[in-house]
Amino acid sequence: QVQLVESGGGLVQPGDSLRLACAASGRTFYRYVMGWFRQAPQKEREFVAAITWSGTNTYFTDSVKGRFTISRDNAENTVYLQMDRLEPEDTAVYFCAARETMSIPTISWAERYDYWGQGTQVTVSS
Repeated sequence: QVQLVESGGGLVQPGDSLRLACAASGRTFYRYVMGWFRQAPQKEREFVAAITWSGTNTYFTDSVKGRFTISRDNAENTVYLQMDRLEPEDTAVYFCAARETMSIPTISWAERYDYWGQGTQVTVSS
């Protein structure tokens, strides 16, 4: 099993940047595909980004392409979400998730992720 703890959320203005971090417990972090999801009030949880075991391949939802970057440090058991040019529509609780299997067609499916963090709030407002 793996436990995930997110950090780095906060209140920022449109156009600002934030970097979220997700720290994982355990010695097998490198075996997990890592993802970020978000959930805004009265909306379903949606996929944001994912990164494969070695960090070679990354995936993003269309609305954040070119603005968000996902990376991981397997030595530190941490995955990051760098968010630039933030917009009010990015306001949500952001969740880190881990999955043991890799499948490109299902990379954005929340139900295929095995472990979840508690989430960190990101609010973009002027």
